[in-house]
Amino acid sequence: MSKTISKPAPRVQEQNGNRHLINGAELKEEAVRLPVMKTYKIYIGGKFPRTESGRYYQPKGADGKPLANVCRSSRKDVRESVLAARKAFGDWGSRSAFNRGQILYRIGEMLEGRSAQFVHELMLHPSAGTGQQLSRKQAEAEVAMAIDRWVYYAGWCDKYQAIFSSVNPVNTSHFNFSVLEPTGVVGVMAPKDSGLLGLVSTVAPIIAGGNTCVVVASETMPLPAVSFTEVLATSDLPGGVVNLLTGFRSELLKPLATHMDVNAVICSAPSLEESAMLGKEAAENMKRVVVPKVKDWSTAEGQSPYLILETQEVKTTWHPIERGQGGGGGY
Repeated sequence: MSKTISKPAPRVQEQNGNRHLINGAELKEEAVRLPVMKTYKIYIGGKFPRTESGRYYQPKGADGKPLANVCRSSRKDVRESVLAARKAFGDWGSRSAFNRGQILYRIGEMLEGRSAQFVHELMLHPSAGTGQQLSRKQAEAEVAMAIDRWVYYAGWCDKYQAIFSSVNPVNTSHFNFSVLEPTGVVGVMAPKDSGLLGLVSTVAPIIAGGNTCVVVASETMPLPAVSFTEVLATSDLPGGVVNLLTGFRSELLKPLATHMDVNAVICSAPSLEESAMLGKEAAENMKRVVVPKVKDWSTAEGQSPYLILETQEVKTTWHPIERGQGGGGGY
C-alpha cells in the first residue's frame, strides 16, 4: 500500500487590515532604519583632515532636510591651506605645459568615471534660482558640461603660451620677448549658485596656468565640491595644487584677502561690502583681485583661454643680438 506524502503548504503573506500575517501568524513590524549621515571633510595638501575648529554645519536639501555634516573651516585652516599651496607651487609651476595638460586630462577621465555620483549629489541640492530639486536631465547636463570644460582647459595648457606671448619690436640690437608666468597662490571663492560647473570653470584655468589654489566651496552646495577633491586625490595631481575648504563665506573670505602669501583672489559675485573689503585688504601686498564677469557658467562665456590670463604675470626679457659681420662679433 503506497503512502501519500503531503508537502507543507507554501508560506503565503496576506494583509489583514494593518496586520501582516504569514500562515496565520502575525509578524512584528520591522524597525525603521536610521540613515548614516555622511561627514564631508576638507582637502589640504592631498589629505582629508577635519577642520581644526571641530565645527560643522548641515546644508539643507530641496526638501528642507539636512544632507550631511560638512566641516565649518576656520582661519587656521586657511593658513594651513596656503602653506600647502605655496609648497606645491615650485614643482607645479615649473612642470612642462604638456605634462600639466596630461594630468588635467586624466582628471577629466576620472571625473567622467564618477559622473553618476555627481549627478546624484547635484540632485540633492536645491537649485539656486528656484529652490527646487534639479531634474535628472538637468543634473546630467551640468556634469557633462563640467567634464567637457575640464578637458577644454587640459587642451589649452600647452597652447596659451604660444598664443599670448610675443616677440616685441625694439629700436636696439636686442631680441625682446614677453612670456607668461603663473602668479603663484590663488585664493578662490567658488560661485555660490553652482555646485560643480562653476567650481570647475574657476579652478581649471588657474591650475592650467601653473598656479596653485585655495578654494572655498559654495556654502549651500558643497557636496559635489568635496567629491571632486576625491577625484583629484586619486589622480596624478600633486597634493597641495588644489586645496578645498568648506564653511561660511563670511568667515573665510577676509582671511584669504589678508593673507600675505596669497598672490591673487578670485571672488565670484561679491557684495558691495565684500568688494570694499577686498579692495582695501588686497592693497597691503598688491594682491590681484579678480571678479569674474560670467553671469551664467553654462554659456559660452564660462570658458575661454582669456580666463587663464587672469592669474598670469607678463615677464619681458631682453637678449642682445650677436653680430657676426664686419668689425668683430660679440655681445
